[in-house]
Amino acid sequence: MKHFYLLLIGLSLFSCQDEKPSADSIYINANIYTVDTNFTQAEAFAIKDGKFLEIGTAEALKSKYAADTLIDVQGKTILPGLVDAHCHFLTLGQLQQQVNLVGTTSFDDMIKRVLDFQNKNKMAYLRGRGWDQNDWEDKNMPTKTLLDKLFPDTPIALTRIDGHASFCNQAALDLGNITTETKIDGGEVEVINGKLTGILYDNAEQLVMNNWPKPSKKQLIEALMSAQQICFDNGLTSLSDAGPDIFTSPWIENIELIDSLQKSGDLKIRLYMMVPGTKPNLDYYLNKGTYKTERLNVRSFKFYADGALGSRGALLRAPYSDKDHHYGLPVMSYQEINAASKRIAASEFQMNTHAIGDSANHEVLEIYKAALGAKKDRRWRIEHAQVVSPEDFKYFDGILPSIQPTHATSDMYWAEDRLGEQRIKDAYAYKQLLNAYGKIALGTDFPVEQVNPMLTFYAAVARQDTKDFPENGFQTENALTREEALKGMTIWAAHSNFEETEKGSIEAGKFADFIVLDRDIMTVPLKDVIETKVEQTFVGGELQ
Repeated sequence: MKHFYLLLIGLSLFSCQDEKPSADSIYINANIYTVDTNFTQAEAFAIKDGKFLEIGTAEALKSKYAADTLIDVQGKTILPGLVDAHCHFLTLGQLQQQVNLVGTTSFDDMIKRVLDFQNKNKMAYLRGRGWDQNDWEDKNMPTKTLLDKLFPDTPIALTRIDGHASFCNQAALDLGNITTETKIDGGEVEVINGKLTGILYDNAEQLVMNNWPKPSKKQLIEALMSAQQICFDNGLTSLSDAGPDIFTSPWIENIELIDSLQKSGDLKIRLYMMVPGTKPNLDYYLNKGTYKTERLNVRSFKFYADGALGSRGALLRAPYSDKDHHYGLPVMSYQEINAASKRIAASEFQMNTHAIGDSANHEVLEIYKAALGAKKDRRWRIEHAQVVSPEDFKYFDGILPSIQPTHATSDMYWAEDRLGEQRIKDAYAYKQLLNAYGKIALGTDFPVEQVNPMLTFYAAVARQDTKDFPENGFQTENALTREEALKGMTIWAAHSNFEETEKGSIEAGKFADFIVLDRDIMTVPLKDVIETKVEQTFVGGELQ
């Protein structure tokens, strides 16, 4: 149930108002951060036909416009609708239909959640997501012995929180005909002492998922609608959907479904879609061209240069500090990424590549530089950019860094173990990336991290998690200011999608997407930001 705190005051229609231009509504007595070029604050704005008509003082707007409704915000803080520059929208919705393993404290805790879920739901095929062995006392990857015993006939696939590893029982492995001899480019089937452990890394996950029953249209719609409500509750009005974790989903059909739901008015959230960079998708969309409506924008391709640091899949230039002779692995070959970059450079599409390790970032920067040549303002993005060699920061002058601040704070419990004392100094270096490009796009990467963008804001500025770790903040020279963090979640995130002329700030002519908060995150004690509540979310001037 939504809580309404705005006082609606009906205006009497005087004869003199007939001569005034009309507005649908005027919001007054507000603490508005417009996030315009001058980061102006205002007290009122008028809305017409789903867009901001004018921003100014209450007195000026009431005198100028005849409005159907006058809304007194009672001094509350209003921000532009938040734009999540990197998340997994459909995945979030599908997670609501699976076992939630986020926050498990041990292997036994994970198994208990699976048992409880299955006893209640009786699934023929069971999926779950969210476990992280780094949160357990025993930080080794799990093995499938107990899972096989408990579920000998029901395929079980439990995805790690980052999406770059899955824990499967034998029934699931059998779907992909996986044996100790199975090999796959860009992935790994873990074998220890000559036996399958049930752990599949990156592309090896596809071996099972390619043979998993596809969700029905009804399940997909329910997933999209539930994800939308979660996002609206958290003040997100626009999202960059970074696609599925593994390239098994029929993404073209999913995008068409999203488009139809938006056109019918059921799905109101605005989505910027990253299409998985497989050859069939490239062939289809490069031939079709970009696609744009007021709520859907299809103009980018998503690639994976490596895996994740937490599962030791991030590709490093020197071996992992906590695993001898291990460098990570490329998920897609550099030859494949390079060939695609040339095709995309000749089109209007954007190229967005997941790169976490310093080797992956270096190679992608080189590929981008060669493909783009003298082309300017293409806004090609590196997603995550977590570990960057010191000499490579300068190459971000024309490449847009798309980062997720909560990764820095959640990874700090173990990241130095992976990288070592020296290499960690060039990791999660958000201020350096901002200085190189001049802007930075911020996202949550949900459901890898929590949906709540206030945690993104807090992590970017405080460089700590909600438990005050690390004690003095992590490499605070790379902290963002509050203004930079808010821009990264609004106008700069919109810029990363070529949408800064229509969203990301409260300015005349832009979509009337905005949120009402219960406190001013720009002035309250920083720790109080964590407790901030989004009281209302508006898209196109409509309360969601």
